[in-house]
Amino acid sequence: MQKNQKTSAERRVSSPALLISLSLFALIVIGLFFLFFEAEKPTIALENDSGSIARNDTIAVTVGDAKSGLRRVTIEAIQGNLKKELLIKDYPRHGYTGLIGPASDRLEALFSAPNFGFKEGDIELVITARDYSLLGGFGGGNTAVLRKTVRLDTKPPVITLVANKPFIAPGGSGLAIYKIDEPAREHGVLLNGRLFRGYPLAGVKDGYVCYFALPYDAPKLEQAVLRATDLAGNTTSLALAMRFKPVKWKQDKIPISDGFLAMKLPEFAQHYPEMRGTPLEQYLYVNGEVRRANEKKINELCGKSDEKRLWSGAFTRARGSAPAGFADHRTYVYNGAEFDKQVHLGMDIASTAHAQVRAAGAGTVIFTDYMGIYGNMVLLDHGQGLFSLYAHMSQIDVKVGDTVAKDSVLGLTGATGMAAGDHLHFSMLVQGVFVTPIEWWDPHWIQVNVDEPLAGAAGQSGSSR
Repeated sequence: MQKNQKTSAERRVSSPALLISLSLFALIVIGLFFLFFEAEKPTIALENDSGSIARNDTIAVTVGDAKSGLRRVTIEAIQGNLKKELLIKDYPRHGYTGLIGPASDRLEALFSAPNFGFKEGDIELVITARDYSLLGGFGGGNTAVLRKTVRLDTKPPVITLVANKPFIAPGGSGLAIYKIDEPAREHGVLLNGRLFRGYPLAGVKDGYVCYFALPYDAPKLEQAVLRATDLAGNTTSLALAMRFKPVKWKQDKIPISDGFLAMKLPEFAQHYPEMRGTPLEQYLYVNGEVRRANEKKINELCGKSDEKRLWSGAFTRARGSAPAGFADHRTYVYNGAEFDKQVHLGMDIASTAHAQVRAAGAGTVIFTDYMGIYGNMVLLDHGQGLFSLYAHMSQIDVKVGDTVAKDSVLGLTGATGMAAGDHLHFSMLVQGVFVTPIEWWDPHWIQVNVDEPLAGAAGQSGSSR
């Protein structure tokens, strides 16, 4: 009797222990399941997804798996019964738990239609990625598949030149009007290695306009071509018949006095406390390092422009005398000795102190702040890569994002920045390149080189319809 009672008691004691053991076992099983049998699929992203592919192209993909890591990636191209493996990559095991393979990778597969036998038309790209999860059986893993149909395009775009300016000089501007027979990812005028992008031409189907410029220090015209690259990467170039007109720039000597240094350096010290050395060394820092930083920043600001032309007619010249011109080559003199050389990339216009500064053309305000040698400065975007700059201002009455009409008041002239007296420094820029404002101020130049070619292109488009 006692033996049976003891057995029952033992059973009562062992039941909770058994439950605990079973619970622990279940937790271990569940933990192992989530550890080795995670169900999250890898991710796949196709780069440069334009919907087209060129005869010889590169297919770039980014793959990832943050749970168990990547095990295998394949890239295939299929057209009808033709199937080609472009890439197979296996990733070695680096453990047995956690990230067994890499969490991410970027892969490039070379595609060659002639070598693989593909023809013009649709091709299906199939990108497959597998991870190290045990879900799906050993060696299986979670599998992600990305299918993308692209158009094999082996024909480069056709460019039709409608009009272009036949002459250009250092510091001068040009214009080209053209058509492209298909959508393009990039197009414009390649001038001495720099690409000036084209913009849609209103009212002309498949028409574009490109304003370009030759820097003031260009010794010759080495390259002038229209270039277009379609969505597949096929590129066409068309030479522009242009003639180079050399220019001789004015040479100036600018005396720098102790009084000028004492007047200007405290202003610069507020913005550039890193200046060190003698007053002359501090001046050299501003006239050199700060000047170069200013020009870099201005070029960045001009990197994006409104797609539409916001201006019309000749740009307005401020009233007053012009004590300094565009691209004047300046030699700076201190105590009778030359110590620096710089180039003046604008026109100085002086009238009365604190004269109103007005917008030379309609546009959008994209910068209003202190800018080193330019002092208080306003930069306007006139659309399609054209910009105007107003410097040394004592007061700014507009803000970034404002839309201004021609002759709108932007502020007042002053002597901030590298200015000895009250005046306006005015610059014109074409896609970040400083150009002479004289052309843009001239109604006849605007009529012959801009308005008439644009009107002619619109007329041709109208007659073709």
